[in-house]
Amino acid sequence: MSTRDSKILGMLGGGQLGRFFVVAAQKLGYRVFVLDPDKKSPAGLVADQHICKNFDDYDALDNIIENCFAVTTEFENIPSTTLAYLEKSITVHPSSFAVSIAQNRIKEKNFLQDNNFPVGPFKVIEKKDHIDQVPHNFFPAILKVAQFGYDGKGQKMVTNIEELNQAFVQLNFVPCVLEKKLSLDIEISVVMGRSLNSNSVCLPLAENQHKNGILDITISPARVSENIASKAREYAQAIAEKLDYVGVLAVEFFIVDNTLYINEIAPRPHNSGHYSLDACNLNQFDLQVRTLTDLELLDPEPHTKSVMVNLLGDIWFANKDKLREPNFNILLNEANVRLHFYGKEEPRRGRKMAHFNVLGDDLNNILDKAKKLKKLLMN
Repeated sequence: MSTRDSKILGMLGGGQLGRFFVVAAQKLGYRVFVLDPDKKSPAGLVADQHICKNFDDYDALDNIIENCFAVTTEFENIPSTTLAYLEKSITVHPSSFAVSIAQNRIKEKNFLQDNNFPVGPFKVIEKKDHIDQVPHNFFPAILKVAQFGYDGKGQKMVTNIEELNQAFVQLNFVPCVLEKKLSLDIEISVVMGRSLNSNSVCLPLAENQHKNGILDITISPARVSENIASKAREYAQAIAEKLDYVGVLAVEFFIVDNTLYINEIAPRPHNSGHYSLDACNLNQFDLQVRTLTDLELLDPEPHTKSVMVNLLGDIWFANKDKLREPNFNILLNEANVRLHFYGKEEPRRGRKMAHFNVLGDDLNNILDKAKKLKKLLMN
């Protein structure tokens, strides 16, 4: 007999996004079971129960079915078969269908194009013959693996057919998408929540700056016109509607000559929504809990402007190759700065270890302050 409790939620994935979800759920009186194979996973360390098994371990999935009222995920590379198995017995948001689209760039690009959403020029490269069909004026371009690529991994910049052939070999001939490089004015994102009754709310628009393919700084609110902001929200909500999406969804946009192009969608909370932890009355993880339960989906309201700075493992190696602990008192001694660690023991180059939010009324001032504080940490 099932012991399922409406106050127990399941989380597939044990990274920092899962960790923030656990904290948000526990604040609202829920308990959380986390499924993740890493014994030291950030979310597993704070969960009410950590099921330390693989995502395709059916005994572990049955444990979730037996105990959890509903389950969600913190990253898109959960096998869709896992979600489909759970869906037969308990509530799963987002659905296996929605995740299967977002976790594969080919499916994602085709979904967006087929539904008349604005996307930049792209070509599907699944075999060497497809390369011969790419016109010479398509370059420069970026070749991206269709699945399991993130934070700049699984990507190659190419400027001609010869480089494209070489890149496809280097990526082991896996299915890829070739995206024509656009001359970007700015990158923005919309993080939104959508409930089972189709009600949706959006966080304030985020403006994003990347370094080496990884998000470096997020500025909120984004410095764009209200017309652009309104269109971005409309597109995000329309995508959620087409996917019959329930949960938190992030949609990244490129802006080129005042025109929006959808870069990608993420079926989960997003790095660019971390500012909401300190700048809004409800953050993106509160929304994730609310979309998964029967709580009302309230509208998140900002009470301050914010700049978020990603802290990668690189700052532990700022003194050449010698590992050292950065002086985080630089941040902790600032009244309007909030530092969030992710609970990861081992710093590595390119690994997201923490972030900090700088809060204030003047966006230019806090952006300048955020950059100065990061520079001090590197010294």
